[in-house]
Amino acid sequence: MQTGLDQIPSLLRKLKGKRVGLLCHGASVDSKLRHIIDLFPRSSLRRLFGPEHGIWGVAQDMESVKGSFDPKTKRPVVSLYGSSQESLRPKKKMLEGFDAVVCDLQDVGARYYTFVYTIAFLMQACREAGLPIYVLDRPNPIDGITVEGGVVRGGFTSFVGLYPIANRHGMTVGELAWMFNEAFQIWADLTVVKMKGWKRRSHFGETQLPWVLPSPNMPTPETALVYPGMCLLEATELSEGRGTTRPFEIFGAPFIDPFRLTRALESFRLKGCVFRPLYFKPTFQKHAGQVCGGAQIHVTDRKSFKPYLTGLAVLKAIRNLYPQKFRWRKKPYEFVGEIPAIDLLTGSERFRKALEAGCPWKETRQNYEDGKPDFLKLRKNFLLYK
Repeated sequence: MQTGLDQIPSLLRKLKGKRVGLLCHGASVDSKLRHIIDLFPRSSLRRLFGPEHGIWGVAQDMESVKGSFDPKTKRPVVSLYGSSQESLRPKKKMLEGFDAVVCDLQDVGARYYTFVYTIAFLMQACREAGLPIYVLDRPNPIDGITVEGGVVRGGFTSFVGLYPIANRHGMTVGELAWMFNEAFQIWADLTVVKMKGWKRRSHFGETQLPWVLPSPNMPTPETALVYPGMCLLEATELSEGRGTTRPFEIFGAPFIDPFRLTRALESFRLKGCVFRPLYFKPTFQKHAGQVCGGAQIHVTDRKSFKPYLTGLAVLKAIRNLYPQKFRWRKKPYEFVGEIPAIDLLTGSERFRKALEAGCPWKETRQNYEDGKPDFLKLRKNFLLYK
């Protein structure tokens, strides 16, 4: 199969003689591992734009990135993830002197992954500047069929949930850009450069494309598969495995007995996965240098595995076992300080309040996909691939 970037020859013909701005990152490579910067004529490139983590993926999560000059192209790099919420939105002057903007970012299939919202903000800026914008499409690495979880409710939008889409959306970055443009009325002059040969049911390992980590803690496609659920741990003081070699698959805290935890998780009878008890010591971020008890998720059947439900179960199990030691994140999350991070990630306050009230797991399970039917109706209008 071929990604949108693999269609670069036809796009370059269309953009011949044009002055181009380019939004990309380290994973912006074609099927031969050639980076998009190397495929564009230097005379065309006027400015580079970097999303969260920076243009080469150096910065950790929620680490502000300053503007710079790219050492390879000697072109200015505008950071679209600075030290404030305002930095996420490109200013009109940043697009002066351009004829077009091209975006090539690898998404991972979860609503929280910020790259798609960087594209949305850039689309808004291009509309205001009267510039066409091209989004090069890439596979959803955890498949383009499965949809799981509820949508973001009014009052809970943020950079991890700008629009009312499901936690696991089952769409490609190009499809999302098209949806944002029309359903949510950005109205940019958008062209999605489609892939060739991609099948919606395929996971990334079936595409035969090379995997390049799109962010520092997304080392493998298997990480992406658990991410729609295990990212929820970012809203707590539990380690989500950053600082280990298997982030989001490994999780825990210094106060956890791993054997007691895995027994509790087994009682939830979650499908498609096994929890292996372990001890680990993060080298950075939460509990760095401390021995933590916890578990590693081993996915045994990706078709029946529900990552978002699994993440909710992990939080439920740990809070049930350690109600006095379990803590929500208190610091601002993605530039938002007045709304709890868990509410931003789940899309409302419903799960947090149910957990704190000790509601039965059965009730949580029944309500965890609130709003999904409406999203499915909307989604079907923006699917580019059979």
